[in-house]
Amino acid sequence: MRFAGQIRLERAGKSCRTAAAPMPDPAPAAAPAPAGSSPPEATRLRELSPQQWKSGLAAWLGWLFDGLELHLYTLVATPLVVQLLHAASAADPAVKEKSAWIQAAFLVGWALGGALFGRLGDVLGRSRALALTVLTYACCTGLCALAQTWWQLMLFRFVAALGIGGEWAVGASLLAETWPRAWRPWLAAVLQTGVNIGILAGAAVVALLSLVLPPGQERWVFLAGVVPALLVFYIRRHVPEPATWQRAEESVHHRNPGAHELFRGRIVSTTVRTTLVCALGLSAWWLFMFWHPQYFRQLLAAEGVPTGEMTRLVSIAFFLVNLLAIAGNFFSGWLAHRLGNRPAIVLMFAGLGAVFLGAFAVPRGFAALAWFWCPLAGFFSGVFGLFTMYLPPLFPTLLRTTGAGFCYNIGRLAAAAASLLFGLVAPVHDFRGALLSPAFLALAATLASAWLPTRSHEDEVA
Repeated sequence: MRFAGQIRLERAGKSCRTAAAPMPDPAPAAAPAPAGSSPPEATRLRELSPQQWKSGLAAWLGWLFDGLELHLYTLVATPLVVQLLHAASAADPAVKEKSAWIQAAFLVGWALGGALFGRLGDVLGRSRALALTVLTYACCTGLCALAQTWWQLMLFRFVAALGIGGEWAVGASLLAETWPRAWRPWLAAVLQTGVNIGILAGAAVVALLSLVLPPGQERWVFLAGVVPALLVFYIRRHVPEPATWQRAEESVHHRNPGAHELFRGRIVSTTVRTTLVCALGLSAWWLFMFWHPQYFRQLLAAEGVPTGEMTRLVSIAFFLVNLLAIAGNFFSGWLAHRLGNRPAIVLMFAGLGAVFLGAFAVPRGFAALAWFWCPLAGFFSGVFGLFTMYLPPLFPTLLRTTGAGFCYNIGRLAAAAASLLFGLVAPVHDFRGALLSPAFLALAATLASAWLPTRSHEDEVA
C-alpha cells in the first residue's frame, strides 16, 4: 500500500510528463500532436521561444553574479582578517583560525540556502524564488564592506551564502523545465561558464582595486557585490513561471509534497547516492579553492614579494584557474554527450584527483603551481557543471529544487567542517598538507560516482 505522499509524487511526476513536453527524449516522427499539447522541442536557436531566452538569460546572469560574490572574500581573506583582528601580521595564528570560521560559516550558509530556497522554489515558483536569492546575496555581500569585526563579516557572509546556495537549485530547475532536454549537456556547460566568468570578474575587480586602494582597504571590493540586485527587477518583470511547475501545482491542488518525501520510497536511493558524490566532490574543490590562494601568499612571501604585488599575482593565478575551468565545462559537456552523465562524471573526478596529487604530493614553487598544476585542476572542475542539468530531472517536479538543492549543497557542510578542522588543528603554515587532502576526497568521489543513477524521473514516468 502506498503512502499518500508517494501518491502525490506520482501525480506530480505524471503532470511533469505532460507539462514538460518541450523536453522529451528524441523519438521517431509521430502523428501531429493534438490541440492544446506543447509544441515539439526546438532544434535550432531561432526556434527557441521568448520565454526560453528570458529564463536562460536570467539564470545565466544569476550564476555569473554568484561567481562574482563567491570569491571576493577568498581573494582578500588574509589582509582583511588581519585588519579586523588588528593583528601584527598574517602569521598570527588567530588570523588563520578566524579565516577558517568565516569560510566555514559561508559554506554552512550555502548548504542551508540550497535547502531553504530550494524548498521555496517548489512552493513559491522558480521565478519568485530566483529573485529572492539574488536580492539576498547582493545586499549582504555589500554589507561585508561595512563589517567592523570578524564576527560581523562572518554573519554577512553567512546570509549572503544563503542566497548563493539557493540560486543554484532554482536556476538549474528553471532551465531544466524550459529548455530542450537534448541540449542539457551543452546548456550545463554554458550555465557553469556564467559562474566562471563571474569569478574571473571578481578576480579582475580585486586585481584592479589592489592597484588603486592603499593597503588595509581591501574591504571596499565587496561593494561590487551590490550590482546583482538590479537583476531582480528584470527577473520579476520578464521571467514567467514554467508551465511545468504551474501544471504540477494545479494537479495536486497546491498541496505540495513535503521535503521528507526525499527520504521515502524509490527517491531515497537517488537522494543518498547523489548527496554522497556531491559531498565528496565539493569538499575537495572547496578546500582547494579556499586554501590555495593562502598557500600562494605564503610562497610569495618567502620569495620577498611585496604585499601589493602579491595580491596581483594571486589574483592572476586565480583568474587562470577559472579561465581553464570554462574549457573544462565544455569538455565535460562533450563527454556527457558522447558517453552519458555518469561516465563523464567518473572520468572528470578521476582527473581532478590525479591533478591534486601531482600538485601537492611534493613541494613545488609558486610558478609551477600557479601556471600549470592549478589551472589544470580548474580544467577538471568542469565536472561540477554536469550536475546543473543532471540533478534536477532526477526528482519529481514539485520536489525538483528541493531535491537538487539538498543533494548538491549538502557538500558545503562537509567542506565547512573540513575547513574549520584544518583552521583549528593544522600547523600554522601547513597549507600544502591541507591542499593534499582534496586529492583523496576527489578520488573517493570518483568511486562513488560509479553508483550514480542513470535514469531520471522523466524517464521513469514516460
